[in-house]
Amino acid sequence: MVVKPDVQVKEQPPTQKELEVADPGQKNLKGDKNADVSIDEPVGNSDVKVTEDDPNKLFTSVENPPEFPGGIEKFYAYLGKSIRYPAIARENGTQGKVILQFVCERDGSLTDIKVVRGIGDGCDEEAVRVLRASPKWKAGIQNGRPVRVQYNVPVSFTLAE
Repeated sequence: MVVKPDVQVKEQPPTQKELEVADPGQKNLKGDKNADVSIDEPVGNSDVKVTEDDPNKLFTSVENPPEFPGGIEKFYAYLGKSIRYPAIARENGTQGKVILQFVCERDGSLTDIKVVRGIGDGCDEEAVRVLRASPKWKAGIQNGRPVRVQYNVPVSFTLAE
């Protein structure tokens, strides 16, 4: 559809009266009761071959995102149980969030773990260590198939008062 000035328009849009009697296109058609029914044949053009996308394509947004076994609450429980606060960070009073980025593979394993934003004093390395030791996740799903998904997760480091 292209917007043009009125002088360039060749055919005029239908009038209200013409639209009242126009056929909108929906019709009930009777089928042939004597026709053979075949449900195991391919539908449409059988010459068309389905081609898969690049299996290594990296998604950032998918229909069903990757998930830690048991959900996000279990993930944070896992982090709380597994993280050992670095001694230097405890001595210096270092607190904050370490933002990690990783790829959840089609089999649920985590690869390419990187620190996007760190707080230092050993917290960054500890967060990466715990994520590397994480059990396999439930893979992200796109179009009914598991795919590689890039994912970000915050890991909080807080000292008890």
